Amino acid sequence: MNGYRDLRVALLGCGSVGAQTARLILEHGDELAARIGARLTLAGIAVRDVDAKRDVELPRELFTTDAERLVQGADIVIELMGGIEPARTLILEALQGGADVVTANKALIAAHGRELSDAAEQVGAQLSYEAAVAAAIPILRPLRESLAGDHITSVLGIVNGSTNYILDRMDRFGDSAEDAMRVASELGYLEADPTLDIEGYDAAQKATILASIAFHTEVPVVAVHREGIANITSAQIEAAKNAGYVIKLLAIAERITSSDGVDGVSARVYPALIRRDHPLAAVYGGKNAVFVEAEAAGELMFYGAGAGGAETASAVLGDLVSAARRHVIGGPGIPGSLHAELPILPVGEVNTAYQIMLEVRDQPGVLAAIAGILADHGVSAASVEQTVAEGSEGSDGGDAEGRAALVIGTHTAREADLAATVDALRASDQVHAVTSVLRLEGRA
Repeated sequence: MNGYRDLRVALLGCGSVGAQTARLILEHGDELAARIGARLTLAGIAVRDVDAKRDVELPRELFTTDAERLVQGADIVIELMGGIEPARTLILEALQGGADVVTANKALIAAHGRELSDAAEQVGAQLSYEAAVAAAIPILRPLRESLAGDHITSVLGIVNGSTNYILDRMDRFGDSAEDAMRVASELGYLEADPTLDIEGYDAAQKATILASIAFHTEVPVVAVHREGIANITSAQIEAAKNAGYVIKLLAIAERITSSDGVDGVSARVYPALIRRDHPLAAVYGGKNAVFVEAEAAGELMFYGAGAGGAETASAVLGDLVSAARRHVIGGPGIPGSLHAELPILPVGEVNTAYQIMLEVRDQPGVLAAIAGILADHGVSAASVEQTVAEGSEGSDGGDAEGRAALVIGTHTAREADLAATVDALRASDQVHAVTSVLRLEGRA
């Protein structure tokens, strides 16, 4: 210990993550002090209800309902309240007062990250949010620091444990979507309103953060193409298995070149097919993982717990120690780098491949007609599998017209051309229905 003064830490919020964060600060005070060179003093914990039941037994005298007063005079503020307000206002007050801020608030960073980073940079403070994307998994610091000198080409992430748990149960145990969601809800993976997870909003917020850091460019959350897993069926899961794939909800940030030669960034979230020999295919249950491809470093995989009170608190404490060390050593906080200013390109400019499931007429000439539609849009088939559609009586089985099920895997093509192909298939007299469209990712 070098005799540096104690550092006052204000904690805003005491849910499962906040309670575990407070416990770790109190229980590991000596160890943290040895790492930092100064002791951390937990100045207080701001909550809405001082008497509410907590996951961890904590000294009652630490609790207060006056968050604004607690922030004043703090050296480091840890924000674990969630939501946009009053978290945004309190963080701005802390930064403007010269305090460093640690937060796990993905919604706030996705919506106001640039504003908060600018406020921190103006006064030389530090804003850290490692826990905002993948809980215990260290991914933001490696992207921002360890790979700062490399040329990152893509980041693919399973960053929502709830949806990964649901899709994994459907794939490995044969659950229906309804049964998988019920089990996920019973185990606490889903909130009473699961929309944030199921419709991909949570993953889109994390995609914004990953893309902004990986490509040093501000990527607004409204620019992230978003699709959820609400329409994923057991038939799609089975078709994926038969073709050697697994379906995962992916957050993707990628450097791409548009059809007219513009270099830019794509950020998107959707359920996609991953080959079963890809590292992301083996991410089971509620785990998270982020797969990074860089020009010099090659392929990197970051895997671990993407949720949980103690797990997320681990990342919060890492940021806390870093901020505290800055106070002891001196110097301004490390600002975020958003100076590349690459254009955000629409999803139509992405190069991908499709798996298209169709219900078509069971008669001669259908395959030739389908092939013609693909060719008209510059898309070629990599594989075609045909079976008799479920419930079809066949062409000579009575009054019902015979139907066949087709599963078409395409070669890589421009997303806009693939989407136009699907629209043309829907309009074809030979096609009764387009029953599924999934993209293939992680082809490397």
